Amino acid sequence: MATTANLRSRRSAAQLHALAGVEREIRAQDPSSRRKYLREFSQAFRSYETLLDGQQVRDTLGTADIILVGDYHALGTCQRYAASVVEQLALMGRRVVLGVETIFARDQHILDEWWRREIDESELRERIRFDLDWGYEWAPFYELLVAARDHGDALYGLDCMPREDLRKIGARDRHAAAKLAEIRDGHPNAAIVVLFGESHLAPGHLPLALREELPGRRTLTVLQNVDTLYWHAAGERRDKVEAVRVSDDVLCVFNATPLEKYESYRLFLDRWGHFDGHPDFAPTFYNLINSLAAFLEINRYSPHNGTQPRYLVDLLPEVYGQSSGAILARLLARHNSEAESESVLRRVEERGSVYLPQMNAFYVREFQMASAAEDTTRFLHQACQGLPQRRDGHTAEGNGSGAGLSIDCFYARVIEHAVAYFGSSVLCPSGPMEDVAEEIGLSRAGCEKAAQAAIRSDKNKFDESARAWGCSIGAQIYEAYLAGRVQKSGVRRLLLAHIEEPGVARKVCIAVMAKLRSAARVS
Repeated sequence: MATTANLRSRRSAAQLHALAGVEREIRAQDPSSRRKYLREFSQAFRSYETLLDGQQVRDTLGTADIILVGDYHALGTCQRYAASVVEQLALMGRRVVLGVETIFARDQHILDEWWRREIDESELRERIRFDLDWGYEWAPFYELLVAARDHGDALYGLDCMPREDLRKIGARDRHAAAKLAEIRDGHPNAAIVVLFGESHLAPGHLPLALREELPGRRTLTVLQNVDTLYWHAAGERRDKVEAVRVSDDVLCVFNATPLEKYESYRLFLDRWGHFDGHPDFAPTFYNLINSLAAFLEINRYSPHNGTQPRYLVDLLPEVYGQSSGAILARLLARHNSEAESESVLRRVEERGSVYLPQMNAFYVREFQMASAAEDTTRFLHQACQGLPQRRDGHTAEGNGSGAGLSIDCFYARVIEHAVAYFGSSVLCPSGPMEDVAEEIGLSRAGCEKAAQAAIRSDKNKFDESARAWGCSIGAQIYEAYLAGRVQKSGVRRLLLAHIEEPGVARKVCIAVMAKLRSAARVS
C-alpha cells in the first residue's frame, strides 16, 4: 500500500514539472505576487482539519448568512462554481443575493437596468467597461450574473477604485464590507453570496472588515483550489478530494489543478500583451510536452530511438490558435477530405483543442487542461515512435485515408487511448479526459471478442469500443502507478513500442493487460 507521501509525490510530480516553468514566466511578467497583501493570503492556509464530500459542503453552505467565495479571476471554473452555489441555495428554498467584485458599486444603476431587462448583454458588457477595466473571460462571469437573475432576489456591484494600487487594497476591503452591511439591511433573511478575488479572503483582509461591520453574522469563507491545500490533499487515499474543512468558518473546494490555474493566468498575460487579443498557446503546449517528457525521464536530445525517442527536440509540433484559422483550413484541406476536416473542427469546439498527427500540429480554440493534457500525451506517443502517422499517412483518429477497421488498428487505438488517459491523469489528476463509467476486466478473451465485434461494426462503434477499452486500461495503469506497482520506465517503454508494425499492437496490449493482472494479484 502506497504511503501518504508516496501518493502525494506520484500524483503531483508531472504537474510540478510543468508548474515550475509557468510560475517563472508569470513572475517575470507580473512581479506583484511578492507584495505583502498577496503573501498574507498564500501564508494563511497551510493545513486542513478534515475531508468533506459534496453533501457536507452543501449542508455547510445552507447554514451561512454570508458566503465569501474566492475567485481566481483567470479561471472560469471559479465563476461557474459561484453560480452553482447560487443555484444550490435557491434549490434549498433560501432567498439569495449576489455581490461581485467585478462590477464597481458606482455602476449599480447599469446593473439594475440589465436586471430589469431594459438593456441587453452587449450593452451591459460595454457600459461596465468589462474588457477595459477587467479583461478576463466574459462568458463564465455572465453565466454567474444570469444565475443570480434567474434564482436570486438581487445583484450588486461591490468594488471601488483604484484596483491597480495594492497600497489601497485594504480600503477596497472596508468599502466592500460597508456595502455588504447595506445589502444585509435591505435583505435581512437572504443568503448573501459574494465573489471576490481570493487574496481578499485572508483572515485579516475582507473577513476581518466584515466582522467589524456585521458582528455576530454567520460568515463562511469558501476558498477554491488553494495550492498548499491541493498538494496536501494529493496524499489522501481518496481518489478525488472534493473539498476540505480548513477551520470552523473556512472551506476549500477543488475544481481545478494549480497547473490549470496558472496556465490560465499566463494565457491572459500573453493575450493582454498581444495587439490582436489572441493568446499564443504554443508556450503552454511546449511546457506541457517538456514537463511530461521530464516526468517520464525522456531525454529530448537522445540521438537514438531505442529506450529514448530520437531527437524529440526536433519533433515538436506546430501550434495553431484562432488567429491562424485560415492557415489551418488550408493545411486540413491538403491532408483531409471535407468531412474529415469538419470532424476536426467539431472536436475542437467540443474539447477546446485537438492534436493532428498527420500534420504534427495542435489546433487550439481555448485552453482546457484535461483536453490539453490528453493532446500532449498523444503527441508524445507519436514522437516516441518517430511520428509514423505523419510519415505514412496512417492515423488512428480518422484524419486521413489510411485508417481502417482492422484488428491491428483496433489494438493500436486501444493503446493510444490508454497512454492518453494516463498522461491526462498525471498532468491533470482532478479531471482526466473522461470518467471511466465502468471498469472493463483485463481479460484477453474479452478484448479479443471486443476487437472481432468492432471490426464487424461501423466506424462509430469501432471507435467507441476502442476508446472504452483504452480508457479502462489507462485508468488501471494510472492506479497501478499510484500504488507503486507500475514504474515510469514501463510507461515509457509502452510509448516507444512501434504499434504501427503488423501484430505489434495486439502483442503489446495483451502483455500490458497480463502485467496489470499480475500486479493486482501481488498487491
